[in-house]
Amino acid sequence: MKKLIIFTLLFLINCKEKNQTNTSEEENINLDKAIKFRNSNNDDSAYVYYTKAKEDFLKNKNYVQAARAITNIAIIECDKGDYYSSIANSIEVEKLLLNNSDHAALNIASSNYNSIAIASKNLKNYNQAISYYRRAIKTSVEKENSLAFYNNIGDTYLEQGKTKEAKYYFKKALQTGDTLDYARALNNLARAGFLEDSSYNAYPLLEKSLTIRKKSKDNAEINSSFATLSDFYSNKDQNKSLLYADSMYSVALKNKSPDDQLEALNKIILLNNKTYKQNFNRYINLRDSLQTSRNNDFQRFGLIKFDVEKQKRENEELKNENFQQGLIVSLLALTLVTGIFWYKKRKKRLQQEKELEVKNTQLKMSKRVHDVVANGIYQVMAKIENQEDFDRNRALDELEYVYEKSRDLSYEKAGEEKEFSQEISELIAGFNNATVKTFTAGNDPSIWEKVPPAVREEVYQMIRELMVNMKKHSQATHVAVKFEKTAGTVDIQYKDNGVGISGDLIYKNGLRNTASRIEAIGGTITFDTKIEKGLKVNLSFPAS
Repeated sequence: MKKLIIFTLLFLINCKEKNQTNTSEEENINLDKAIKFRNSNNDDSAYVYYTKAKEDFLKNKNYVQAARAITNIAIIECDKGDYYSSIANSIEVEKLLLNNSDHAALNIASSNYNSIAIASKNLKNYNQAISYYRRAIKTSVEKENSLAFYNNIGDTYLEQGKTKEAKYYFKKALQTGDTLDYARALNNLARAGFLEDSSYNAYPLLEKSLTIRKKSKDNAEINSSFATLSDFYSNKDQNKSLLYADSMYSVALKNKSPDDQLEALNKIILLNNKTYKQNFNRYINLRDSLQTSRNNDFQRFGLIKFDVEKQKRENEELKNENFQQGLIVSLLALTLVTGIFWYKKRKKRLQQEKELEVKNTQLKMSKRVHDVVANGIYQVMAKIENQEDFDRNRALDELEYVYEKSRDLSYEKAGEEKEFSQEISELIAGFNNATVKTFTAGNDPSIWEKVPPAVREEVYQMIRELMVNMKKHSQATHVAVKFEKTAGTVDIQYKDNGVGISGDLIYKNGLRNTASRIEAIGGTITFDTKIEKGLKVNLSFPAS
């Protein structure tokens, strides 16, 4: 763990500027979703929604809020290790905020400069990092933020071995009124002191910093102090150095911080020959596991970025195509000089619209036939194949239900129906057999009271598609579906213990329609592929 912690300033500013009024409700929802995912540490989903918010704000020429979204995109990219992309996005923010000196713009600009500085420092471009930290200080409207940037500058100098310059900025950072920032600067100042002069007694400052951090009960900050104290005593008193390294390792285990565990184990290996082999094996295993996890995370994030850029290109192509078509129509309109020509053009347009309407109707009907008939028949087949007590009469009843459903596609029919919660429970239970056990929780009739029939139908089809996908692909032995209604929202959690599905295959294997359906009813779908085994899907939509 690096003792001199980089202070990543993440501004999620709840601005109410005048130009905010020209954004639509949909755009605000995209930003709200991004913030929600960011606060829950779901950076992948946050990245997607920040990108959507960025496009919305740029479309409405709301450049301050667009810069806000892009700054968060850059920060996420920097956290993921994609430093060049992060800097490229931050430069775009600079252009959007050029000559804008209002309070919100300055806050965003300061955060953006800090992000560039962090990325530059990680790329070992120290001069550029210091330059952008100074820009962050210059544009910051909050004194506490400026003092935190001073600490970052000191850390950058210290990493280069320039202890004199580092101490100068750490002393300036001590002016902060924030206790944790003060403890961080104090710890860093003491470290710079004993690195500059091995005879310097840094213990009083280090002990003071540790005391403040212990009062705050911030384990990450406490471990920073333990690491620095261990380094301080490494050439003076190896027993004390080992004591602080052991303390650091204990806190790292409690805090579930693999980076801190690796650093602590490295110190213990060097200081304690008696447990060298045991700790060395721990170090190697943890290092390899952490590297594999980060490689997988980086690859997954790369795929998400690729999908976002692909969607952006497709939207641009569609926009250009629509522009060209509009231009052609405009030029044709100018040539309409006679009534007869105008009449023919109008007739042709009406005919095209009619054909398009017919085509759309056919496509819609085809989709509904597939959903109702194909999936329904597959469900009956699954029951016949997997349930020994599924007799002939029951099979006929199920087929008759599919027939009734298919007949309803052509005309409306009123009649008695089962309770919707019962239909859902029976649908899920239909996939239960000797090798697959299904469980349903919370499927109370009250959940569905205010849900419109059209939405119910979409929900039924989404659950059917998830179960069919499970049957075809997952090899699961346990499937659980949980229903919950909170604050006007219905939440459905699907989880199985099958082979799972990788991020780049989420919208294959029959799940593309599920995503389309949930968006059509104003809901959201998230796929949790980070679980140890299986697949977890969360569906959420308005209850009325």
